[in-house]
Amino acid sequence: MGVPNKLLTLVMIHQNSRLLLGMKKRGFGAGRWNGFGGKVQPGETIEEGAKRELLEESCLAVQTLDHVGRIDFEFVGDPQILEVHVFKGSQYEGEPQETEEMRPQWFEVDAIPFQSMWPDDHLWFPMMLQGSKFKGYFKFEGHDKILDYTLDELDKSAVIESS
Repeated sequence: MGVPNKLLTLVMIHQNSRLLLGMKKRGFGAGRWNGFGGKVQPGETIEEGAKRELLEESCLAVQTLDHVGRIDFEFVGDPQILEVHVFKGSQYEGEPQETEEMRPQWFEVDAIPFQSMWPDDHLWFPMMLQGSKFKGYFKFEGHDKILDYTLDELDKSAVIESS
């Protein structure tokens, strides 16, 4: 039995032709545009963790999120898999506000700044934006080089499982 996966969330706020991303200001992935999210705390469901992290990082409150994907990330030299659950929402309360961790900004979906994002994002974002569900695995060397990956589109009725 290996090390248990680290459960993480990623929330995308997608409205019509625009997507809200945050510039990560510190910690893992600093200097990159990303969705909002982080670690699931003990006692929280994955969705509760996603809503809490969105609120903490962008000041937006959401009632409902769609669980659209799961991506497992392996980093060479680290035995722990990062199990990232991807959620998408369109309705929210509040206005996006800069926080200590993130600086939110709206992007048109045809102008997403992939060159300043994680290298895997351009591969699965099209599925997420068109409303598909997906499951993926990416093996990274460092934070910039993908050594291997799989990415599968799931049936729209699929339930995304946690490990």
